Formats: sequence, C-alpha cells, structure tokens
Amino acid sequence: MRLCFLVEERYRHDGMPREVIRQLSAWGHQVDVVRPGASLLRMSDAVRAGSHDAWVLKTVSGGPGLTLLEAASAVGLTTVNDARAIRGVRDKALAAAIGRSRGLPLPPTYAAARPEALEEIPEAEFPLVVKPADGSSGRAVRLVPTPDRLRALRAELAVEGMLIAQPYVPNSGIDLKVYCVDGELHATERSSPLGPDGGARGRRVRLSAEVAAIAAEVGAVYGLDLYGVDVLLGPDGPVVVDVNDFPSFKEVPDAAARVGRAVLELARRGGARSGTGPVGALTEPMPAPEPVPAVATGRI
Repeated sequence: MRLCFLVEERYRHDGMPREVIRQLSAWGHQVDVVRPGASLLRMSDAVRAGSHDAWVLKTVSGGPGLTLLEAASAVGLTTVNDARAIRGVRDKALAAAIGRSRGLPLPPTYAAARPEALEEIPEAEFPLVVKPADGSSGRAVRLVPTPDRLRALRAELAVEGMLIAQPYVPNSGIDLKVYCVDGELHATERSSPLGPDGGARGRRVRLSAEVAAIAAEVGAVYGLDLYGVDVLLGPDGPVVVDVNDFPSFKEVPDAAARVGRAVLELARRGGARSGTGPVGALTEPMPAPEPVPAVATGRI
C-alpha cells in the first residue's frame, strides 16, 4: 500500500508516529511523509484522487495538516481518522456539546472568547478547570479555586484564545487514560497534570466494564477509530474530561505494530469504522499483533 503521513512540526521527532512509519516501511509499504508546517504546498497538486490508499494525520490543534487532510477527504481519499471527527474533538467546546448531547458523561462546560466572560459563572460552580478550547498535551490547564483567582488570571488567560471552563471533579489525583486502536482498548493510569507530579509516566491497568463501555461509546459518538480518552473516577462515577485523536499510545504494548495494523485495515476498508466488540472482551489484555506483509497494489 501507499500511505501519506502528515506530521506537524511538534511531532517531527516523536516516537508516535515515527515508529509507526518505520514499522509500515519494514512491512514493505510505501510511506510518504509530508510536513505541512514547514512545506510550501501547491494545493492543486498536493491532493490528487487515487494518489494514496490512506492519509494519516498527527496534528496539533489549529495546525495546517488538518486543512490538507480535509482536502484529501473532499476528493474522496481515505483519511485516518475522519477529518470531520478530528475537527469535532480538537475544538473542546464543540466536543463538549457533541458529547453531552449524545449522553456521554462529560462535566458541564462553559465557553468564552474573552476571559472576563467566564467571571459570570456562578460561584457555586467553583473550583473550575480552565483551559484553551484548542489545547493539547495538558497545555495551559489551570485549576481555579475561586472567582477572585479567576479575575487575577484575566491577563494571563487573554492570550489563550477561546477558553472552556468546567467544574472540578473531585478525584484521587489519578487520570485514567484509555487508548483505542481500531476497537481494541488499553488503559493506563498516571498522576493528574494538575497534581504535584504534573502527569508523570503511568502504568497499565485493567479496564472495568463500565469504563470500557464509555470509551467504546466515545468512538461511536465522535466517529473515531484511533483515539484516546481521559477519564476521572469521580464521586458519581466515571467522567470523560478529554478526547484526543491519534494520541501517544504510551504504555500500549507493541503500539507501533498495533497502530500500523489498524491503519492498514482502515485503508483496506476505506476508513469505515469497524464498530466494537462485546464490552467484556475489551477489558482483557490483547495479544500482540502478527507482522502484516505488504499488499500488492501496483503502487509500491
């Protein structure tokens, strides 16, 4: 197969997706890498129908790669994930509206283009977690205990663009991160980025059936095949606090092979979601995938 990976500058040297690209190449597939943030793109020629079996994006919020991926989708090319799905989770205000409307356990979410507008949030909702609507990797996430503290942060928050605020969910200080690779679920836990360890490296854990069902439903709601879900175990049950397309897949065993295999399968079936299996099956560790040989397409 011939694949195109769009890699934003922030991820140029990251293990994900470099290891996936290396794995796919080792299996005999042709992988073209485009760096949209550092390239002059002749858009009329960059995206051509039939040029690749699938386009894969490792993006930052607001990065130029999403525009290119959307262009590929517009001419009928397979994209991983779906370009509209990526847009739906990259904008955290939009993601909250979609998720709440579809019954996902997300906290109430306020959105504001200017930080002073957040000061209208009732005091009873504090403490708040405030972050940029286009944030990623824990950037600029703040725990704001009181309205006075929110007012004090006005100048600091003004540079972040669109903001969202959510009532803080009391929890143990541990974030549960669930990674989905085309229907397979894997979970790790790590300290919260709001805690003193700042989101230190975590460890693999087993998933409860309840959290597995929520994580699987996230994929169905947003239309994602490769994604991550951040879950807090609050006093009233699990709460989804973030959704990420094409995350790091940290601590997932044989992550490069699993993701590579998923990309190939999505390319073969044109990107349609495979759905998920029984929830009980998703709570068990998955076996390591076998190497996938190259498929003769006449374009390698």
